Amino acid sequence: MSLFAKSFKRMIHPHGANTLAAVTAFLCLAGSSPWSYAQDWSTTDQRDFTELPLEALMEITVSSVAKKEQRLADSAAAIFVITQEDIRRSGVTTIADALRMVPGLEVARIDANKWAISSRGFNSRFAGQMLVLFDGRVVYTPLFSGVFWDRQDTVLEDVERIEMIRGPGAALWGANAVNGVINIITKRADETLGGQVSAGSGTEERAFGSIRYGFELNHQNQMRLYLKHSDRDNLRQTNGSNGNDAWHMTQGGFRLDSELTSQDSLTVQGDLYDGRLGETYSNMLPDYRTIDSVTSVFGANILSRWKRSLADSADLSLQIYYDRSQQKMQVIEEKRDTIDLDFQHRFPVGATHEITWGLGYRYSHDSINNSTYVMLTPTSQDTNLFSSFVQDDITLIPDKLHLILGSKFEHNDYTGFEIQPTARLLWTPNRQNSVWLSVSRAVRTPSRGERGFTLYTATGQDIGGGAGLFSAEWFG
Repeated sequence: MSLFAKSFKRMIHPHGANTLAAVTAFLCLAGSSPWSYAQDWSTTDQRDFTELPLEALMEITVSSVAKKEQRLADSAAAIFVITQEDIRRSGVTTIADALRMVPGLEVARIDANKWAISSRGFNSRFAGQMLVLFDGRVVYTPLFSGVFWDRQDTVLEDVERIEMIRGPGAALWGANAVNGVINIITKRADETLGGQVSAGSGTEERAFGSIRYGFELNHQNQMRLYLKHSDRDNLRQTNGSNGNDAWHMTQGGFRLDSELTSQDSLTVQGDLYDGRLGETYSNMLPDYRTIDSVTSVFGANILSRWKRSLADSADLSLQIYYDRSQQKMQVIEEKRDTIDLDFQHRFPVGATHEITWGLGYRYSHDSINNSTYVMLTPTSQDTNLFSSFVQDDITLIPDKLHLILGSKFEHNDYTGFEIQPTARLLWTPNRQNSVWLSVSRAVRTPSRGERGFTLYTATGQDIGGGAGLFSAEWFG
């Protein structure tokens, strides 16, 4: 399916935008080719990374490897960065599709609204060994320790970069970072001043569009608001029948960035979404048949992050977020509330050590409504996760050789106390080359679907957990 897109940019003075100029988006269909139209009046600097030399690409800044800003070449990990320019040039309309650009990452689209994303093999829709963060907010669900990719979205023009680490990252990020870490980072509000409207239509993506507006409250405070909607059609099965996997989603949100003092900054952001997803379940016992249904989903989150810069290599931060999600499926209904608190402190010790340490706590409460097919017990559960970490970046030879030692310490309600250490050696002979070695341990936290789970056949027989009554789409 081909896609035609047109976009242009007009600069405006950030202090003189009192109203958003009127925009009319024209949509037209020509045969099977969809057309889209986008107009952007932002002050964002659009850099063409394809025109940069290799040396400049090594200077790209990342933050997911060591929980601090550093050059890509100074990162002791297999990391790949998807820039905003990459996203714009690719023409993708979802974050999941954008991840296809990452080498070594398997992105399999199951149907119109479902993806299986993992690295190092063993991929499935419910792959639970890849930790995913969205501006520091962990987005995996404890229902199966995986990610519902249909609910991870924002205005793609507001994504600054996506950092993908292949390999264990649990020493800093904790459980479930076994095969890697995906960190989706959006732009600050002061980088998206002005307005943008985009819209499109096609045969499968029947209607999609977004509107975003960034403005200054004063010289220290900037805010961004956005609203996005998409309406995607059912795909067709090989026999030509309807796939019953249509996808309708509406989402909105905001971001506020404040410079409180010359040392202190504050970010407050939140999102709200509501959608409907087509699902097809396969009843394998006692006879094969399919069940078509519609899953309704709803979610809201709000995050606040305060950061203080103490020196060039010293800072501390405090982050707290609340996440509410609920979904009503054919086989089960789940409501979940999550509160997460995270503190981090980084400081130098002498000329050769840089210490980063932190504390964290996560509380999650769920409420389950069972069906005649699936039962989770108990129907309501509270889980607690206590964590701490420490990492020492030791300079053995200035600008040449670094030894990084650290570990994450966690206590969860399933397996108790877990230690996840790492040791990394980074050699940088020059500004263009780096070599690193590492040894790490990472664990995956068991999920609700693995504890207290029961399936029933059509005759009412209890066949226990781990069976595949709804194997095609649910517990595969």
